[in-house]
Amino acid sequence: MTETTAQTTPSRSSARGRRPRDSTLTKEAILRAATFEFCHKGLGGARVEAIAQRAKANMRLLYAYFGDKNALYVAVLEDVYSEIRAAEQQLKLDDLEPIAAMSELINFTFTFFGDHQNYIALINNENLQRGRNMRKSRKIAELTLPLVASIENVLRRGVAAGLFRGDVDPIQLYVSITAMSYFHVSNRYTLSAMFDKDLGDSDWLALRHEHAQDMILTWLTTLKGERKHWAAGSRAIGRGKPAR
Repeated sequence: MTETTAQTTPSRSSARGRRPRDSTLTKEAILRAATFEFCHKGLGGARVEAIAQRAKANMRLLYAYFGDKNALYVAVLEDVYSEIRAAEQQLKLDDLEPIAAMSELINFTFTFFGDHQNYIALINNENLQRGRNMRKSRKIAELTLPLVASIENVLRRGVAAGLFRGDVDPIQLYVSITAMSYFHVSNRYTLSAMFDKDLGDSDWLALRHEHAQDMILTWLTTLKGERKHWAAGSRAIGRGKPAR
């Protein structure tokens, strides 16, 4: 072997050393491309060939890394939910006082869905699939456990401090936060047409953000006894009886 050859020909060990990095980059490129395709075309409309072409990846490698299209779709769902859960963990809710923690979670959820409308398309598509692909993933359910535990801890601290009502289910609460952050984005075009108002307008969104905060935090900080008082009155009015 000449000196020139030694300098220009990579050793087997260095080639082997690059493979894990190259395979990781390739997998990431495939996931990004697949996320784009599935978000824009759904599971049925997305094509593996288009994903490979967008990722500049070999079809053989795509199948080797992820299996078939359905398995790649599940991997995309896992990747998206991993991103959401990781960002939520960065909020460090357990380090904040209870009201600030809940306000931060509402702010994050509202802003995240507004900034990731492509994810909403993906989630809507999976709902059309009745969630059957998500059920194939243990990872997504496991990723959600720390979030539920964190919400439970914030609620517990809030009740102990006399700030929060004591009858709040953490899953019910999170579903409500998500609904307030999600629905106006997922149904933006039909609602805009219905009310002749652009629900994507920044001023409208700012008011919606404030509305979501007020709705959740006012409900959360209404003590149980107070809630029963007005709830009983509303039921009486519904039956045609005067509220007392």
